[in-house]
Amino acid sequence: MNVPATITIASKSKNPLTVNRLGYGTMRLTGEGIYGEPPNRPEALQILKRAVQSGVNFLDTADYYGNDVTNRLIAESLYPYSKDLVICTKVGATRKPDKSWIPFNKPENLRTSIENNLRTLKIDQVQLVHLRSMGGLSNFEEGLEAMFTMQQEGKILHVGISNVTAKDLETALTMGSIATVENMYGHAQRTTLKQHGMETHGGDELLALCEQNEIPLIPFFSLVHAIGKKDSRIAETAQKYHVSEAQINIAWLLHKSPWLLPIPGTSSLKHFEENMKAVEIKLTDEDMLFLE
Repeated sequence: MNVPATITIASKSKNPLTVNRLGYGTMRLTGEGIYGEPPNRPEALQILKRAVQSGVNFLDTADYYGNDVTNRLIAESLYPYSKDLVICTKVGATRKPDKSWIPFNKPENLRTSIENNLRTLKIDQVQLVHLRSMGGLSNFEEGLEAMFTMQQEGKILHVGISNVTAKDLETALTMGSIATVENMYGHAQRTTLKQHGMETHGGDELLALCEQNEIPLIPFFSLVHAIGKKDSRIAETAQKYHVSEAQINIAWLLHKSPWLLPIPGTSSLKHFEENMKAVEIKLTDEDMLFLE
């Protein structure tokens, strides 16, 4: 199968961003419960540096990872940034001291979050930011309008949305240009699940709509649930190629659609190196049919 090595974000805009198709999600670099400092800070910094050295030029972060932990780690390890590095962040949520996740999606909240991302990442413009749906969509359209306003102001280059249904994406497309969608998606999860007391959306229907509109779909949690379910087909394919099940899950995403941009995250440098090798796995048409 022909598997593209790169993907272009906002390909129809005046400022398209082309990145390598295996990115890195920073969420796992935080402490327990995605809160506080990492247990091994030197290793966390080393992973970020190694990621860029390995050709990763798409990093996914959020100011509520930590809080602010991943943003500060990125700035500490990589600033000043290389010209081809795309740092993608999310807004629409925040954390309470008890580590719970709550909506933070009123227009004034979103502006506060964008300003915080600009400050902690030491940048003048966020290249790509996702409006994360949290606790229902009552403020979704109002929040998206606020995002487009900040885009017009130059604080945001491209606007994306996260944790949405296909219907939500259709609504968003009537309001403005949507660069990317970041949703839960992977071999073992293509339906809606409950995460941290909230619904986490995924599905082939959404992927099909993204493909139709040439919008990259950035899958999160693509490994957490997949590995836990121990799909026998994944295990058998991993044995065939003498690789790990995690690597086959990543390879499956890369082969599934050229509009998927996987961002597997880990707090282990060893696991990061293993994940990167997934791009070398060449699944056949027969493999993909078997895995379906």
